[in-house]
Amino acid sequence: MRQITAPELAAWLADPAREQPLLLDVREDWEFETCRIAGSTQIPMHLIPVRVSEIDDDREVVCICHHGARSMNVAAFLERNGFSNVTNLTGGVHAWAVQVDPSMPKY
Repeated sequence: MRQITAPELAAWLADPAREQPLLLDVREDWEFETCRIAGSTQIPMHLIPVRVSEIDDDREVVCICHHGARSMNVAAFLERNGFSNVTNLTGGVHAWAVQVDPSMPKY
């Protein structure tokens, strides 16, 4: 499974020449309401198996959670279910808040 750092993801999102990935945030509602990377789509981890059909398997998907563990599990699940363009955000939104956007709330 591929991994991406927060600064690498920020550079990707800022590059108009690159196709933008689906930012799949797998955190719970309260976490998503607390903070999120702009443009993220939220599907809580426990709902991924029943909502997997909502995820475009032809698109690059970057899985996101708080610190990167839940999203790594979701990325592995997606790969096992035929997704080939899946990346995990190492360190999750916490790393984003520390390395990319210090104004983002931390929890």
